[in-house]
Amino acid sequence: MHANSPPGSVFALDLSGLKAATVTVWSAWAGERIASIGALKMLADGSAEVKSMRTHPDFLRMGAAAAVLEEIVRAARARQVRRLSLETGCGPEFEPALALYLRYGFRSGERFADYEPSAFNQFLHLDL
Repeated sequence: MHANSPPGSVFALDLSGLKAATVTVWSAWAGERIASIGALKMLADGSAEVKSMRTHPDFLRMGAAAAVLEEIVRAARARQVRRLSLETGCGPEFEPALALYLRYGFRSGERFADYEPSAFNQFLHLDL
Protein backbone atom coordinates (compact mmCIF):
# COMPACT_ATOMS: atom_id res chain seq x y z
CA MET A 1 0.00 0.00 0.00
CA HIS A 2 2.77 2.43 0.87
CA ALA A 3 4.42 2.03 -2.54
CA ASN A 4 1.22 3.09 -4.35
CA SER A 5 -0.07 5.78 -1.97
CA PRO A 6 1.01 9.30 -1.04
CA PRO A 7 2.57 9.74 2.42
CA GLY A 8 -0.08 9.85 5.14
CA SER A 9 -2.73 8.22 2.93
CA VAL A 10 -2.46 4.58 4.04
CA PHE A 11 -5.00 3.50 6.65
CA ALA A 12 -4.23 -0.21 6.68
CA LEU A 13 -4.46 -1.93 10.04
CA ASP A 14 -1.24 -3.20 11.58
CA LEU A 15 -1.17 -6.42 13.61
CA SER A 16 -2.41 -4.70 16.77
CA GLY A 17 -5.31 -3.18 14.81
CA LEU A 18 -6.23 -6.58 13.38
CA LYS A 19 -6.31 -7.98 16.93
CA ALA A 20 -8.84 -5.38 18.16
CA ALA A 21 -12.09 -6.72 19.61
CA THR A 22 -14.07 -4.88 16.92
CA VAL A 23 -12.20 -6.57 14.06
CA THR A 24 -12.66 -10.05 12.55
CA VAL A 25 -10.17 -11.34 9.97
CA TRP A 26 -10.76 -13.98 7.28
CA SER A 27 -8.34 -15.68 4.94
CA ALA A 28 -8.59 -17.77 1.78
CA TRP A 29 -6.06 -20.54 1.30
CA ALA A 30 -4.80 -22.54 -1.67
CA GLY A 31 -3.44 -25.69 -0.09
CA GLU A 32 -0.75 -24.60 2.36
CA ARG A 33 -0.53 -21.06 0.96
CA ILE A 34 -2.50 -18.03 2.00
CA ALA A 35 -4.12 -16.49 -1.07
CA SER A 36 -6.08 -13.53 0.31
CA ILE A 37 -7.13 -11.83 3.54
CA GLY A 38 -9.75 -9.31 4.55
CA ALA A 39 -11.30 -7.96 7.71
CA LEU A 40 -14.56 -6.56 9.03
CA LYS A 41 -14.35 -3.71 11.53
CA MET A 42 -17.52 -2.94 13.46
CA LEU A 43 -18.18 0.80 13.86
CA ALA A 44 -19.91 2.51 16.77
CA ASP A 45 -22.90 3.66 14.72
CA GLY A 46 -23.98 0.10 13.81
CA SER A 47 -22.31 0.13 10.43
CA ALA A 48 -19.08 -1.71 9.56
CA GLU A 49 -15.99 -1.28 7.43
CA VAL A 50 -14.16 -3.61 5.08
CA LYS A 51 -10.47 -3.46 6.05
CA SER A 52 -7.16 -5.00 5.04
CA MET A 53 -8.24 -6.63 1.77
CA ARG A 54 -5.05 -8.06 0.28
CA THR A 55 -4.32 -10.82 -2.22
CA HIS A 56 -0.96 -12.48 -2.72
CA PRO A 57 0.34 -11.68 -6.24
CA ASP A 58 0.34 -15.38 -7.16
CA PHE A 59 -3.44 -15.49 -6.67
CA LEU A 60 -4.60 -12.28 -8.33
CA ARG A 61 -7.82 -12.57 -10.36
CA MET A 62 -8.39 -16.17 -9.29
CA GLY A 63 -11.38 -15.56 -6.99
CA ALA A 64 -9.58 -15.50 -3.64
CA ALA A 65 -10.44 -11.88 -2.85
CA ALA A 66 -14.03 -12.42 -4.01
CA ALA A 67 -14.36 -15.39 -1.63
CA VAL A 68 -13.11 -13.30 1.30
CA LEU A 69 -15.35 -10.35 0.39
CA GLU A 70 -18.38 -12.65 0.15
CA GLU A 71 -17.66 -13.94 3.65
CA ILE A 72 -17.28 -10.40 4.99
CA VAL A 73 -20.63 -9.36 3.47
CA ARG A 74 -22.29 -12.53 4.81
CA ALA A 75 -20.93 -11.88 8.31
CA ALA A 76 -22.02 -8.23 8.20
CA ARG A 77 -25.56 -9.29 7.29
CA ALA A 78 -25.57 -11.89 10.06
CA ARG A 79 -24.53 -9.17 12.51
CA GLN A 80 -27.39 -7.00 11.23
CA VAL A 81 -25.07 -4.31 9.90
CA ARG A 82 -27.10 -1.79 7.95
CA ARG A 83 -24.26 -0.36 5.85
CA LEU A 84 -20.86 -1.73 4.90
CA SER A 85 -18.27 0.88 3.88
CA LEU A 86 -14.66 1.04 2.79
CA GLU A 87 -11.97 3.55 1.97
CA THR A 88 -9.54 2.94 -0.87
CA GLY A 89 -7.16 4.85 -3.09
CA CYS A 90 -7.28 6.00 -6.70
CA GLY A 91 -5.11 5.11 -9.63
CA PRO A 92 -4.26 2.09 -11.77
CA GLU A 93 -3.03 0.00 -8.83
CA PHE A 94 -6.45 0.25 -7.18
CA GLU A 95 -8.59 -0.44 -10.27
CA PRO A 96 -8.82 -4.25 -9.81
CA ALA A 97 -10.00 -3.86 -6.20
CA LEU A 98 -12.44 -1.12 -7.21
CA ALA A 99 -13.86 -3.35 -9.94
CA LEU A 100 -14.39 -6.13 -7.38
CA TYR A 101 -16.21 -3.82 -4.98
CA LEU A 102 -18.43 -2.41 -7.73
CA ARG A 103 -19.25 -5.92 -8.93
CA TYR A 104 -20.50 -6.72 -5.43
CA GLY A 105 -22.77 -3.67 -5.33
CA PHE A 106 -20.64 -1.09 -3.54
CA ARG A 107 -21.22 2.46 -4.75
CA SER A 108 -19.23 5.69 -4.36
CA GLY A 109 -20.40 7.91 -1.55
CA GLU A 110 -19.55 10.28 1.25
CA ARG A 111 -16.74 9.95 3.74
CA PHE A 112 -17.43 7.98 6.90
CA ALA A 113 -15.95 7.35 10.35
CA ASP A 114 -12.88 9.53 10.93
CA TYR A 115 -11.62 9.59 7.36
CA GLU A 116 -10.82 12.92 5.76
CA PRO A 117 -11.43 13.17 2.02
CA SER A 118 -8.48 13.91 -0.26
CA ALA A 119 -7.69 13.87 -3.95
CA PHE A 120 -6.34 10.34 -3.43
CA ASN A 121 -8.94 8.46 -1.45
CA GLN A 122 -12.47 7.42 -2.26
CA PHE A 123 -15.31 5.96 -0.21
CA LEU A 124 -17.64 3.14 -1.15
CA HIS A 125 -20.80 1.87 0.55
CA LEU A 126 -23.06 -1.15 0.34
CA ASP A 127 -26.51 -0.92 1.94
CA LEU A 128 -27.43 -4.24 3.49
